[in-house]
Amino acid sequence: MAFLTMNRRCPRRRSMLRQTTAWLLWFAWLGAAVSGAAAPTTPSDEYKLKAVFLYNFAQFVEWPAPAFREPTAPLIIGVLGDDPFGSYLDDLVRGEKIGDHPLLVHRYNHGEECSGCHIVFICRSEARELEKILARLKGRSLLTVSDVDTFTRQGGMVRFVTENGKVRLRINVEAAKAGELTISSKLLRPGTIITPGKD
Repeated sequence: MAFLTMNRRCPRRRSMLRQTTAWLLWFAWLGAAVSGAAAPTTPSDEYKLKAVFLYNFAQFVEWPAPAFREPTAPLIIGVLGDDPFGSYLDDLVRGEKIGDHPLLVHRYNHGEECSGCHIVFICRSEARELEKILARLKGRSLLTVSDVDTFTRQGGMVRFVTENGKVRLRINVEAAKAGELTISSKLLRPGTIITPGKD
């Protein structure tokens, strides 16, 4: 399956979003400093950056056809637990499409609720239940993402790591393959590939 492409409508908005995305990713991958946590309605720069990563994951991950109920079904980004993004993630993806799939953001309180989405960010509030959540989602065509310390070691696919004020990616490729997901080299290159069971 070819990688899904961005919607070609609204070229001015798309251009502005690309510039913003490029700017944020530049600083993320080259070591921009990130601030501490903030109130959910006003996300910190760190979580704004992580929201941009989630948007880019939608562009650079390939899902098998059965992951979508129909060719124009939405691509759903889920947030499980205490939402650190506020409305920022919604604003970022509003009106955007990946191929024929409009992007939507859904929020969940329980792990079993998010099995129908395509990307799920598992918040720190769910750390105690992480093992159970990942066990429920194992083998699904669902990109699991978090910044919980033990995430990839427990079978999660992409972990955000903040080291010396820099946001990094640690990627469990084997877990992604088990879910029949293909991660583009554009995400793999700036990340660190981890061995299953290690972090």
